[in-house]
Amino acid sequence: MELILTETEVRVLGSLIEKDITTPDYYPLSLNALVNACNQKSNREPVMQLDENAVRDALSSLQGKRLAGPAGGADTRVTKYEHRTQEVFNFTRAEIAVLCVLLLRGPQTPGELRGRTERMHRFETLDDVQSALQKLTQRQPPLVKVLPRQPGTKESRWVHLLAGDVVVPEAPQVAAGGAGYGSGDGERLARLEEEVGVLRREVGELKDQLERFRKQFE
Repeated sequence: MELILTETEVRVLGSLIEKDITTPDYYPLSLNALVNACNQKSNREPVMQLDENAVRDALSSLQGKRLAGPAGGADTRVTKYEHRTQEVFNFTRAEIAVLCVLLLRGPQTPGELRGRTERMHRFETLDDVQSALQKLTQRQPPLVKVLPRQPGTKESRWVHLLAGDVVVPEAPQVAAGGAGYGSGDGERLARLEEEVGVLRREVGELKDQLERFRKQFE
């Protein structure tokens, strides 16, 4: 089954998957809670400002694609929504964690994915991340692919394909003696990116904990 999602549908679907795994006590989500999840400033790249109408339209489209819809059996006057990716794809926990983070944060290296999926699934090694990515590439059609490695970076980035194929032009080669990153610069940049990723994840976790604490008193 070939699916081409819009940017808003990608954010809505990723947010539903994330909250299902990380905050099951507050899942399924009301429309208001889902809008807030889509517009989080932590663990989202890029940060978006979606309104209820945009999220509602995305939910309607996702329901037509059998990927999300109203949750059944909820004893509440407020309609709540859930994703249905498991019914369509039958993911493993590792696969859905990797795909979720790619949906929410765009292209990432296996190292970044390992750190950012920790609340959803613990990968013991980078090889485990690579294994999950390879399984997603073997789907028909593939759900992820690896991008060409950029100059100054040690690892290639991976991207999801639920919004269609992603084409990144090859960066021009820098002539000998020209401007560009040396190998040492690339290693330092990679370490800095990893450290920033860890800090962002920790701040995001603190914000989520604060939000759950606040909801206890609503």
